[in-house]
Amino acid sequence: MTTLTSRERLHRCYTHQELDRPGVYIRTFWPSDASYEPVKAWVNEHTDRKIPIDLHRLEKPHKITVTRQPYSDDFAKEITTLHTPEGDLQSVMLEGLRLLPGYCQEHFIKTPEDAKKWLSLPLPEFCGDGSFFHEANRQIGDRGIADAILGGNPGGTVASLMGSETFAYFTVSDRDIVHAMCQRQQEILLRRLRHALSLGIGPYFSFLGQEWIVPPLHGPEDFKDFNARYDKAIIDAVHEACGGGGRIHVHCHSKIGQVFQQFVDLGVDVLHPFEPPPMGDITAKEAKRLARGKMCLEGNIQIAHMYEHTPEQIYEEARQLIADTFDDHRDLIVSPTASCYQVGKGAECFEQIKAMVAAATRSEPRA
Repeated sequence: MTTLTSRERLHRCYTHQELDRPGVYIRTFWPSDASYEPVKAWVNEHTDRKIPIDLHRLEKPHKITVTRQPYSDDFAKEITTLHTPEGDLQSVMLEGLRLLPGYCQEHFIKTPEDAKKWLSLPLPEFCGDGSFFHEANRQIGDRGIADAILGGNPGGTVASLMGSETFAYFTVSDRDIVHAMCQRQQEILLRRLRHALSLGIGPYFSFLGQEWIVPPLHGPEDFKDFNARYDKAIIDAVHEACGGGGRIHVHCHSKIGQVFQQFVDLGVDVLHPFEPPPMGDITAKEAKRLARGKMCLEGNIQIAHMYEHTPEQIYEEARQLIADTFDDHRDLIVSPTASCYQVGKGAECFEQIKAMVAAATRSEPRA
């Protein structure tokens, strides 16, 4: 086979066709961390690129009020008030300073009454002409694809509004409310997709959030009831889009081995990642056995290894991944399991990234 462009290669990954080599992709780096600037420049030159395009930009936001308060030397408190027809909802985020990650201290939904307030919100109105997508698609050209991000899937969005503990309680005591919220979010995503398609956006779409409802937090039946049940219509609508050429990517961490077949049955085109123990519970060989000919695997070098292992070790890990999953010359994008995350340590993962790319492209890493 002749050498493919990155755009051709990723298209073949998403459509399960034979490849000249595996795809190779690095997820987004910390945008404000200067130590990663040389890494990003090299990655942009040497890997298959995906430009993320957030389709939330097509909607008018609900009315919110945001206030900030001092909290500590490392964090600031950000209080967001969401105004609904049935009353206000409030969340509290601790925003990390000095490039520290933040975390949610208080979620919007804590009680069934809060859920009913959220359900009273009107469905979003659309705005914009989609030119931002078409400009990004034009700029990336043969270097990759524009990834139209639908946002959080219905189940994951609802769980994120509550937090894992409260969501778990709701799935026992107020399951009907969870379903009502999932149905509303499903309708929002379907409308978002239809509007995007009316503007000529596509054919590569993605959503995420399924990891909120997978083992060990929830069993396979909850995955089926709150993820698969609502994701299916969205995935089917994507596949029907663009003259039947729409494709869907899903990002989902955790122990997905027990629900891996459900991802295949749903028609997910690309799944990232598929982690072995101890982070996950499925080997690359097993993932390939289940996905063969039906779903592209994206992964699967543990992101921590990029800082903890030598370039030689990373090369061998990527080489073994390829040996385990690319015997048919289809459906593999070699990638870390997550974005680079350690502050100020771009130089400490640079050679490891080069080694992973070298294994995927069967070439020696070059400066």
